[in-house]
Amino acid sequence: MNKETPENRRERFRQEEWKGNPGGNLNDSFNRGSNGSLVDLVGGLGWKGTGILIIVLILGFIIYSVFFR
Repeated sequence: MNKETPENRRERFRQEEWKGNPGGNLNDSFNRGSNGSLVDLVGGLGWKGTGILIIVLILGFIIYSVFFR
């Protein structure tokens, strides 16, 4: 049985999509280069980094709501 990691699966799906839609790939690459991609951010951080990011965002919202309302 093939044990494929989620990162490899995402990359394979992205490669297949690029082959099927080259014009969309060009548009995606322009947008990703200027804005970044949430998928790339989360993939690079891993599950621990993503959890910490979510906690920081929640705490930031709580602090903002307490002090600025």
